[in-house]
Amino acid sequence: MSIFSKIKNAIFGSPAAAAENPAATTAAPATPSASASAAAPAATSAAPAQSQPASGPVDVAPILDAAVKKSGQKLDWRHSIVDLMKALGMDASLAERKELAAELGYTGDTGDSAKMNMWLHKALMKKLSENGGKVPAELLD
Repeated sequence: MSIFSKIKNAIFGSPAAAAENPAATTAAPATPSASASAAAPAATSAAPAQSQPASGPVDVAPILDAAVKKSGQKLDWRHSIVDLMKALGMDASLAERKELAAELGYTGDTGDSAKMNMWLHKALMKKLSENGGKVPAELLD
């Protein structure tokens, strides 16, 4: 699975994972949806993100804000690709970011990690928006 797919699934949810065990999803909760199971009220906070893409755009900001809060760390996902990945419980190593950069079409010097990280954050926000995410306008500049 690609790094982008892992990020997207962590934010939007994975329908396969929801079908297997909705309570096991560790992604941050979104707003409740009609498809959340009434028989499993404990899973309601984790399950909504899985059903969102079919019913409309997924509001990325509150999901990532909740993920940061859940992490217990001081992370700035709005400006840092490393913090965004950490908030989602992902490996934010340079190797992972270089792989994500290749997936998203980065043509700059991957040795300049600061420049690559800034590009990655913007490209990721754009790609999330293109794939059904509602991303704050100031992050799409």
